[in-house]
Amino acid sequence: MNTVLSRANSLFAFSLSVMAALTFGCFITTAFKDRSVPVDIHVSKVMIKNVDDFTGPRERSDLGFVTFDISANLQPIFDWNVKELFLYLTAEYSTKSNALNQVVLWDKIVLRGDSTKLNLKDVKSKYFFFDDGNGLRANKNITLTLSWNVVPNAGILPLVMGSGHKSLAFPETYETAKSY
Repeated sequence: MNTVLSRANSLFAFSLSVMAALTFGCFITTAFKDRSVPVDIHVSKVMIKNVDDFTGPRERSDLGFVTFDISANLQPIFDWNVKELFLYLTAEYSTKSNALNQVVLWDKIVLRGDSTKLNLKDVKSKYFFFDDGNGLRANKNITLTLSWNVVPNAGILPLVMGSGHKSLAFPETYETAKSY
């Protein structure tokens, strides 16, 4: 004869198996969905300064300032299995000392129920755009890309790049004014 504890254990194990199967079903229904949308990035102002770098030896490093516009419709990304999006704008470039440099300039979290139309104008970098030397001055191939992580209710966290990027060139002279 089965005791109350063994019956409770069987019921718990069965309900846990059903929950795992339902969670996997939730994941598999949206696992292969394309989560890329077109993104429009415009840069309105680019400036560069040569400042003291206090993180290492007493040298000066390039500090870039970028003012940009972003527009995108994120509605097609959201479905019943998307909890939130973590958006971030990266700058990617190469220098003599590093073949690949990536710097996050701006980020934002878009929750389910928030406005999914992204229409930002004259936004300044949220984070410093430091180079570990003088690789920003006169650099002609800096690419801005908007990417996002999809945070689902169940499943993996896909990293998606928007289908649209902006290439820009930094000026050849340093800015000496104090304002940005």
